[in-house]
Amino acid sequence: MKDPVTYSRSGPVSTIVMDDGKANVMSLAMLNALHLAFDQAERDNTVAILKARGKHFSGGFDLNVFTSGNAEDQYLMLKAGAELALRILSFPTPVVAACQGNAFPMGAFLIMSADHRIAAEGNYRIGMNEVAIGLTVPRFAIEIARQRLTPAYFSRVVMTAEMFAPLEAVTAGFFDRVVPSSELERAAGEAAHALSTLNMAAHAATKARARGAVISMIRGMIDEDITPQYGRDRVASRASA
Repeated sequence: MKDPVTYSRSGPVSTIVMDDGKANVMSLAMLNALHLAFDQAERDNTVAILKARGKHFSGGFDLNVFTSGNAEDQYLMLKAGAELALRILSFPTPVVAACQGNAFPMGAFLIMSADHRIAAEGNYRIGMNEVAIGLTVPRFAIEIARQRLTPAYFSRVVMTAEMFAPLEAVTAGFFDRVVPSSELERAAGEAAHALSTLNMAAHAATKARARGAVISMIRGMIDEDITPQYGRDRVASRASA
């Protein structure tokens, strides 16, 4: 089986590409591979571009694990996803997200956590559809959404599971801008190279100041909510349903 994530570097910019040949679901294998790629980007001290190949940016968490997986698998997958979103939100160098297709949770969480978010024009949707499929939105995800989404859209996204096309998703706060699909790669590269001219020490310190309170809050939520007991509770709830 090929690696679902590839990492490459060109000067001050690294590119992390998701491609599992399907919907780029956030399985534990995908999440672990993304963590390793961001490990390398941090060692290289590069601006990181996160993008994907295929029809989907990400189909979100692997729902098979939530519906039929064991307690340990559910815990490990959710923990790895929450830690990755928090890591991107607090990453010491800028992160650019380039979205070319559908972005369901957990993919939407990663996009919202990035510093500069570019969407390609196209017939696809982004959003947080948990309550439409019988899942309660995790607290860490709610706080990430609260930080990045506009107030007028926050409730619509989190509590009524609306999904949005790229242009309206800019208004909602998922993206910073939309470009023609043929220009997505170039736009992401140009943005990353422009960001690479920042003083990275100043960037990291300012990000820590600007996001410090929410990073601390999300850190506490992950530690309190996502424990081995979380998986056991979900499995027990499913068994009694």
